[in-house]
Amino acid sequence: MDFISKIIQDYADKHTAVEPEILYELNRYTHLNVLKPRMLSGHFQGRFLSFISKLKQPKYILDIGTYTGYSALALAEGLRKDGTLFTLDNNEELQAISNKFFHQSDYNLHIKPILGDAIESIIELNKTIDAWDLIWIDADKSQYLEYYKLCIDKLKVGGIMLVDNVLWSGKVAVESEIINDKDTKSLHEFNVFIQNDSRVENVLLPVRDGIMMLIKI
Repeated sequence: MDFISKIIQDYADKHTAVEPEILYELNRYTHLNVLKPRMLSGHFQGRFLSFISKLKQPKYILDIGTYTGYSALALAEGLRKDGTLFTLDNNEELQAISNKFFHQSDYNLHIKPILGDAIESIIELNKTIDAWDLIWIDADKSQYLEYYKLCIDKLKVGGIMLVDNVLWSGKVAVESEIINDKDTKSLHEFNVFIQNDSRVENVLLPVRDGIMMLIKI
């Protein structure tokens, strides 16, 4: 998952804006109490998400994969005053944690957690939301392409989509891994599909485990 040396990553972290106190506490709580804490976006990636959101100033954000709520809180920092962020997950235990921190944040009234199957939730939300301004995908890797296909027509022209883990520890660049590993194959197919989709302009960023960033054109 780490593509650059620790000394460079530490230097980048040191020279990146400090995460807000509530995100620091959530980061710490997750590492002390939750399995697979590396799934959390963390300081550097969280500041990247916040930065993009602040540039976009979205009215509607879709966060697919809440985990303990770090990405949702980071993305919410850029919401318009009348904006709403919908965050989806199917883990009731983790939702109890994320809700606790949402309620402590300045964005409590703007974050709408939804518990259940992500695909079903997206289909229902698409019936009521005119268009998404910003979408973050960090959930079941085998479903990435399905999430994308459900969302792309609802992404506003000029809207931004960010998709996590698209380098998958470098496995997507190894033919044997693509052939033998389901998630690697799914992520590679997703990357190829995006590269060939004329509806978007994209750049694959080697940030943490890889972020596919695209804009609807």
